[in-house]
Amino acid sequence: MKRCICLITFILTSILSAQSKIDVPSVYSNLQLDENGKVFALMNGTKYYAKKDNSFYSIDKVLAEGRGMERGIELKFHESITGIVHYGFIHYSDSDHPMPVYRKDFIPIKQGRVFIDISSLNGKNDMINWEKNKQGTIGYRITNADGEIIYDGKISFIGNGPFEVVNTIIEGPFINLLAPNSCTINFNTNEKSIVELVVNGRIYTDQDSTYMHVFEINNLESSTYYKYVIKYGELKQSYAFKTAPIEGSREKFVFSYLSDSRHNGGGGERNLFGNNAYIMKKAAAVSSFYDSRFMQFTGDLINGAPTRLSESELQYINWKNVIAPFAHHFPIITGVGNHEKIVFDFGSDKNGEAIRIDRFPFETESAEVIYGQNFINPKNSPLSEDGAIYDPDPTKLDFPSYDENVFSYVYDNVAMIVLNSHYWYPDYKEIGGNPHGYIMDNQLNWLRQQITKFEKNPNIDHIFVTIHTPVFPNSGHIKDGMWHNGDNSVRPWIAGNQTKKGILERRDEILNITVNESQKFVAFLTGDEHNYCKTEIGPETPIYPEDYLYERIKLKRTVFQINNGSAGAPYQAQLEVPWTDFTTSFSTQYAICLFFIDGEKVEMKVLNPDTLEEIDFIKLR
Repeated sequence: MKRCICLITFILTSILSAQSKIDVPSVYSNLQLDENGKVFALMNGTKYYAKKDNSFYSIDKVLAEGRGMERGIELKFHESITGIVHYGFIHYSDSDHPMPVYRKDFIPIKQGRVFIDISSLNGKNDMINWEKNKQGTIGYRITNADGEIIYDGKISFIGNGPFEVVNTIIEGPFINLLAPNSCTINFNTNEKSIVELVVNGRIYTDQDSTYMHVFEINNLESSTYYKYVIKYGELKQSYAFKTAPIEGSREKFVFSYLSDSRHNGGGGERNLFGNNAYIMKKAAAVSSFYDSRFMQFTGDLINGAPTRLSESELQYINWKNVIAPFAHHFPIITGVGNHEKIVFDFGSDKNGEAIRIDRFPFETESAEVIYGQNFINPKNSPLSEDGAIYDPDPTKLDFPSYDENVFSYVYDNVAMIVLNSHYWYPDYKEIGGNPHGYIMDNQLNWLRQQITKFEKNPNIDHIFVTIHTPVFPNSGHIKDGMWHNGDNSVRPWIAGNQTKKGILERRDEILNITVNESQKFVAFLTGDEHNYCKTEIGPETPIYPEDYLYERIKLKRTVFQINNGSAGAPYQAQLEVPWTDFTTSFSTQYAICLFFIDGEKVEMKVLNPDTLEEIDFIKLR
């Protein structure tokens, strides 16, 4: 059986091996390449070299290469992988959200190999009827010597002795780009193959043999349930989804919101190599129970490994595998956070400040492109920050792309605008970059265009803007976010120059667009701070430091910021800021926000997905 080589890993490996071919983007200063093509920063006569990717774990090391044997199957990992393997059957026809049912025993990994004796899993242990059907799928979990869960994988087989390992769906399927008459379904297999997808009697097949299968499904009826069947070799899986209503139908529906699922302490699935699988599965289950039509998840999906590209890729795959049993049926739409960053790390300067910048080449290694390659999102973003007034070279594309990390979408009478507050992040003034929470010019102009468009659309009643960084932080990010302790001097550095507008001026422009220029805007949906709270933003809310010398905005009405960074990341307690008295229901419980849309009415219920207790309830409209 061929081992699946992830496209992204292949690209990154190719780029890193050809480092001498890259150019330093003109948006950066004081960066050079040595005679070997290695990147270094030259500042005050000192060379600071970028650290190498020293990943120990990567998807190609933990994805099993299987071999069929007389009594079972052997799983072969990279020889460096040690620890134990837990395993169990996956009963695809027994649940809408199939997951492995692990056995109580486990198998030590010896020289990168384990043997699973399928023949012994007969009789009362044959929960999937493999003896009769002569086929099945096993879920396996790799745990290292420290008890950390590294990867949850799958492998399929046919026969009842001898056994043969066959093509397996290892990621997905996922529902994407859900619309009244269409959607996109994607999934990955561990063998290069041509598979068959059947929806509403229509058969879709790949154009060529591939690992990554993407199907655009069209000619569907709105507000209609459809069963879909994936046939891959002798195996198949069946699920269902419901198309969106026609825009402006004003049907009752629910959507959910949360962010920040990066890993936490406590052991077990609270740290499934980069993400808190324990809470994410519970949150997705609550979303499913309330029949959410979609989940919006805005940033810090993973803990990240900023300089270790292959570890970040493995963490993304782990996150997708956690939510997959629920994303078979409804879209889980993601946005970017600061932990999705991929950086060149040059260590620390003489003052101890970290020297980190967004990786380049931007088209192959930036945080933006790596994120975009892992998810399918709408393609209606601005191009990049190229062409803005501060672009140092209008003849070239010198900024990262906004493709699929900034976008908007509509469900019935709700419009969701997804911003990226960590674009071209982080910054170091001697080199360049964009600070935490700053929305640059082209993205701001695009936001204004989107608000204007939806404001004029008679089918849209409610506009939400979701952004990872709080507009009004209350906790661990008052030092940055869109506040930076009230320091308006914070702004991007581009080719040795700073932009005209500071962080607070830019925040006020966002407020003017959303609050003053729109009547349909309801709330900011934010995260980054690991708590749930809501902040009232209106004419009476104090939003400036006492010594603020710049022009102050006058808000014409009251809206809300709903901060929910409580999908599993370590908690952050409340701190004092000017708007503290306007922030209520602050909680460090895990939380999921459920929005109930009924025509012109919007209500929000906030639940703890771990205990199901109600944290908050409010009528937003």
